[in-house]
Amino acid sequence: MSAIRILIADDHAIVREGFRTLITSEVDLVLVGEADNGDDAVTKALDLQPDLILMDLVMPAKDGVTAIREIKAQHPEIRILVVTSFAEDDKLFPAIKAGAQGYLLKDSSPQQLLQAIYDVYRGEASLHPSIALKVIRELNQTNNAPPTTDPLTSREVEVLKLIAQGLTNQQIADRLSISEWTVRTHVRNLLAKLHLANRAQAMLYALREGIVD
Repeated sequence: MSAIRILIADDHAIVREGFRTLITSEVDLVLVGEADNGDDAVTKALDLQPDLILMDLVMPAKDGVTAIREIKAQHPEIRILVVTSFAEDDKLFPAIKAGAQGYLLKDSSPQQLLQAIYDVYRGEASLHPSIALKVIRELNQTNNAPPTTDPLTSREVEVLKLIAQGLTNQQIADRLSISEWTVRTHVRNLLAKLHLANRAQAMLYALREGIVD
């Protein structure tokens, strides 16, 4: 296997130093750059085109989710492993929808981080155990009630697919050449028909039902 080229994106110098030490201790990992804010992360990702990025979520200038979305839009082949202190749903699901293949907490061991790097590089998902439990719980809560007899319209299916890809309402509106208000209406209707509580559940529903890969 060729060396895995890694970019670190974290605003804390001590965290970057720890990642740097770990990466340089492995013969098949190469550190190609470091970024201390979200804007710098996007710029260096596009310039250096690493194989994998270790991405924090809370950074100055631009948050990690926005950085992930912008990087994946231009270079979808770049793998992104989130390493953060935050396990809240409002950080987790947007990061996954934006394109992160892995999500670790900063209390993970060095060996867990190394394993996650190799797994994500191979195209596999890698989740911290507590994060995996959150995803499982979300899946179990999804669609507990039977859908209504009113099927989704073709437009609602289109919107559901784009939600599952992590697009915002405005991005969906631009893609479909409709207004953002119309997108919000479609989202509200499809959530009601499927008895789903939020966009995260809609994404998981679409994945589970094979509506998207």
